[in-house]
Amino acid sequence: MTDLARIDAAVEFVRAHDTSGVLAAVLPTLTAGERDAVAERCQFSHTAALVFPADLAELSEALRERGLVAGPATPSVVVRRRLALRHRRPAHRLDVRIVRAAVPSADGKHCDIELFVVLPTSDSDLAAIAEAERPADHEQHLGLAVRTDDEVEVAGLCTLLTQRAGMRSDGGGYNGHENLTVLYFRTDEPGRPYRRLELHIAGEHPQVLAAHRAAVHDPRTGLLRLLTGAWATQALAVTAALGVADRLAAVPGCPVAELAAATGADGDSLHRLLRYLTDLDVVRPSGEGFALTEGGALLAATTEQSLHPLALLYGGAFYQSFAHLEHAVRTGRPGFDHHFGSHHFDYFTAVQESAELFDAAMAASASVFGQVADLIDLTGVRTVVDVAGGNGALLSCVLTAEPRLRGVLFERASTLVTARAALERADCLERCELIPGDFTREVPGGGDLYLLSRVLHDWDDDRCRQILATCAAAMPAHARLYVVERLLPDGNTPSLAPAWDVHMLCNVGGRERTRAHYGELFAAGGLVLGETFALPMDFTLMQVVPAGH
Repeated sequence: MTDLARIDAAVEFVRAHDTSGVLAAVLPTLTAGERDAVAERCQFSHTAALVFPADLAELSEALRERGLVAGPATPSVVVRRRLALRHRRPAHRLDVRIVRAAVPSADGKHCDIELFVVLPTSDSDLAAIAEAERPADHEQHLGLAVRTDDEVEVAGLCTLLTQRAGMRSDGGGYNGHENLTVLYFRTDEPGRPYRRLELHIAGEHPQVLAAHRAAVHDPRTGLLRLLTGAWATQALAVTAALGVADRLAAVPGCPVAELAAATGADGDSLHRLLRYLTDLDVVRPSGEGFALTEGGALLAATTEQSLHPLALLYGGAFYQSFAHLEHAVRTGRPGFDHHFGSHHFDYFTAVQESAELFDAAMAASASVFGQVADLIDLTGVRTVVDVAGGNGALLSCVLTAEPRLRGVLFERASTLVTARAALERADCLERCELIPGDFTREVPGGGDLYLLSRVLHDWDDDRCRQILATCAAAMPAHARLYVVERLLPDGNTPSLAPAWDVHMLCNVGGRERTRAHYGELFAAGGLVLGETFALPMDFTLMQVVPAGH
C-alpha cells in the first residue's frame, strides 16, 4: 500500500503530542494565554490523512500490522464534495469513507488517526486524483473536538484562528451520518507540522457553517473583484458627483424614483447602481429605497469629515492617470505627467477649480490631525510653523488645542487664499501669519515647532534631503520638527502604504518609505528621528530634532 508512510507519520504525531503540544506546534503566533483559552474549549481528537487503498480489507490489514484496529467505515460527505470540486468529477461517482483507529495521545487520552479512504469504483479512475492529492496534502489536518455548542464561543474560536493565528477559512460542512458540523482552517505559513486544522462540533449549526463558508477565499473570485476595482472607484465617484449620497443623507430610504428625480438620473440605471453599492457596503436596502451605511455617509458633502472631494479626485484626474501605470513602471516617470502633459502640482495650480478640488481633497483626509495635537510636545512652544500645510487643517488643530500659540502657514500663494477662509472658520486666523513661498528653497525661521505633513512622500530622496536640510537650517537649536507620513511596513503587515506607494509613483513621482529609510533622510539633513506615534488610516507621526539637540 503506497500510503503506509503517511499513516505511520500520523500515528507518531498523535503519540508524541497532547492538546497543549498540538496548539503550540500549529498555532505558534498565539500567546500562551490565547492557546490556553482554546485548550479550555477544545480537545486534540485526531490527525487525518487521505489514502487510496485497493479496498477496505487492505487498509484494515495495514492497520492491524501496526497494532491498530480499524473502526467502521462511514461515508464522508464533506471530503467527497471537496474532491469532486477539485477534480471536476460528479460526487456520486466517488466513494469516500472515514475510517478511524484509536491511538492514545502523549497524555494518555483517547485520540484517533482519521483516514479519508478513497475507494475504487467501476466508473471512476482514481489514478489521476491520487497523483495530484498525495503531494498536495489538501486533506491532511489536525482535528480539535469543540467541547461547547455555544455558538458565540464557537464564533470567538473562529475569530481567534483567523485574526490572531493567521489562518483562513478552508470550507466545511455538516456530516449527517455522525451529526457533526465541521469547520476547516488553513495557513500557508511554512514550518508548521500541519497547516490545516479542523474544528468539529456536535450537532448541526447552520448559521455557524454559513458564516464560515462565506469567509472561504476563492482565488478566482478574489482576483475578479480586484480586476473590477476600477468599477467601484467610478461607482463611488458618481454617487458623490450626482449628489446621491447627499440626498440619502437627508432622506434615508428615499424611494428610487424620487431619488432619481432629485439627482437628474435615470431611474432604472440608478437602481442598478444602488444594487452594486449595496454589494460594496456603501448603501443598504431601507423601506422602498436605500439608506447610507456608515462608510457611505462619508460620500455626502455635508457630512462631518466628508470624503466627497476625495471621491471626485480619485474618480477624476487620478483615475485617468492610473491608466498610464504601465508607463510609470516601465520608465520610472509619473503616468500623470504622461497623460496630462504637466506635473501633478503644476496641473492642480493652473486652474482654480482643479486647485480648489485638490486642496479640498487633502483637507478631507486630514481627520488624523485631531490626534496629532494630543501627541506633540508643546512645552516651551510659542510659534508653530506649518511648512506646505495646505489649507492649514493641521495648524488649526494645534492652535485650537493651545490658545497661547501663534502660527505661521508657509504655502503657495494660490493655496493661501483657501487657507485664509479655512483658518477663519476655525477661529485661528488672527493668530496666524500667512507667508507665500517655495519650501524647497526656504523656510521661515524662528519657530519653536515645525510641521511637515504628507509632504516628503511627494518627492524623491534627493529633493527630500534638500527640503529637510532647508528646514534644519531654519530651525533654532531648541526647535522640534513633527512629520506625518505613511510608513511602509518592514514585513507583510497589512497596510495602506504599499498602495499609496504605487499611487505616488504614478501620480507624483514620489514614494512611501520605511521608518529606517526616513531615518537616513533625516540624518542626511542634520536631523535625528526620535519617537513615533501611530495615527488613523495607517499614518505615523514622527518626532525629529536637530542633531545634538
